[in-house]
Amino acid sequence: MPPTRRHSFPHLLSDARRWFEEGLLAALEEAGVARVSPTQVQLFAVLDEDGTTVSELARRMGVTRQTAHQAVHGLIAAGLLEQLPDPASARRRLVRRTEEGERTHRRAEAVLARLERELADRIGADAVAALRAALEMDWGSPV
Repeated sequence: MPPTRRHSFPHLLSDARRWFEEGLLAALEEAGVARVSPTQVQLFAVLDEDGTTVSELARRMGVTRQTAHQAVHGLIAAGLLEQLPDPASARRRLVRRTEEGERTHRRAEAVLARLERELADRIGADAVAALRAALEMDWGSPV
């Protein structure tokens, strides 16, 4: 039997994220929600209720402003986001969810909760609780 390949921790975290993303995207597509990309899903997750600038979205997502801008405009075209003037600054625009975007966001949260329960059924509730607790801890700055 060949030796089992041991994956790096970042690789394992990436695989775990992809498991949730694929489950979420499949469930949203099955529900008839406009097709979205993993980058657009990530953008939706970091968006403030009252709106967020594209620059701030890019920073939170760890992507370029151009990548965030493309994701925003794809979601605007899908009717899930809108851009409005920022009341605090005439030079900035805020991105926020439309009513359809809010419905989609609530649906996505429900799907993610279901996926988390499914994961608990597969690997055990204690393992999921420990994983969540470890991920919610403050890890401090990278070395």
